Amino acid sequence: MLCFIALANSHYFLSGRPVLGGYPQDGSPLDSAATWLIATFVDGRAFPMFGLLFGYGVAHMARRRSDAAPRSVRRLLWRRSLALVVIGSLHGLLLYAGDILAAYGVLLFLGAWTVRWKDGRLLATAALFFVLCALPGDDSLSISTDPPDAALLPPDAVTMVVERAQTTPWIALLGPLGFMCPFMLGLWAGRRRVLERPEQYATLLWVTASVGVGAAVLGAQPVSLMLAGVVPVPDRPTLELFGPLHDATGVLGGLGYAAAVALLARRLAKRRGKVVEAVAATGQRSMTCYLAQSAMWTLVFTPFLLDLSGTLTVTSTALLALATWTATVLLAHHLHHKGRRGPFEVLVRRVTYGRRRV
Repeated sequence: MLCFIALANSHYFLSGRPVLGGYPQDGSPLDSAATWLIATFVDGRAFPMFGLLFGYGVAHMARRRSDAAPRSVRRLLWRRSLALVVIGSLHGLLLYAGDILAAYGVLLFLGAWTVRWKDGRLLATAALFFVLCALPGDDSLSISTDPPDAALLPPDAVTMVVERAQTTPWIALLGPLGFMCPFMLGLWAGRRRVLERPEQYATLLWVTASVGVGAAVLGAQPVSLMLAGVVPVPDRPTLELFGPLHDATGVLGGLGYAAAVALLARRLAKRRGKVVEAVAATGQRSMTCYLAQSAMWTLVFTPFLLDLSGTLTVTSTALLALATWTATVLLAHHLHHKGRRGPFEVLVRRVTYGRRRV
């Protein structure tokens, strides 16, 4: 998931050329191939998986407090929500304007009321938001020669803070709308411990993985082929259908990826080597690793630092994303062997549970 998020975020910093949907359109054939791969397998597919796992984790927290009063559980979740909003807001101001942590904090603040909903209500709400996600009207797929805005690539520190102070709250408030469907499904799955019991839910996981990933790949093709320059850009009404199709099938893809990883983990359970151990350690320190990615984007792309947004291509930026993710895996593995949590995981646990549970 973190690898995919790195790939999904980094190309939006590229500037100095015509851009369609966040991808420069004057690159080499290799850039076109990289664009097709990312648009097909990553864009709009990683974040729904994140939303599902977030809801799954919230269900786990609520289950551990099943004997507590509902108000006590809500307060626990609200404390974690507060930590996410504060860390995410600072992240959005200082490192990356597209922060999602604050959005998940707002989502958790609202979701704290839903952890005891009945299954039917959870699934109906998930279905409603999925339909809303699929409605026509996406206006992001248009050719632009403008560079990324000042919130993403600020010319100086003052402009950075001023611009991001305006955009970060909007992302935090509107972001939960796109994450509500996978979050609700994550709550439902977390109650049953679906990902932890792949033997019991093997059929469900196989169907979800096959249908979800298959739908995501097929549903991405109208946008992916267009972004890669294989087919021409159609008229506006057609674009308004392509964008939501890409997003809606991406939700299915996120569910499919989660199911596929659960099935893979089942097969690797008895022969867990250093690679699997390192990836697991990264998951246990996911917030720290996510923020480390943003530190890299800030260093590499910010105009008053290295300022490589006009130099790198889609391919070289994808390689940078993979290298950054690999570095975070090595860091997490090192912390694991030292018996240390990630610093931001420690901070969130301290706010949520107090010193006793750190």
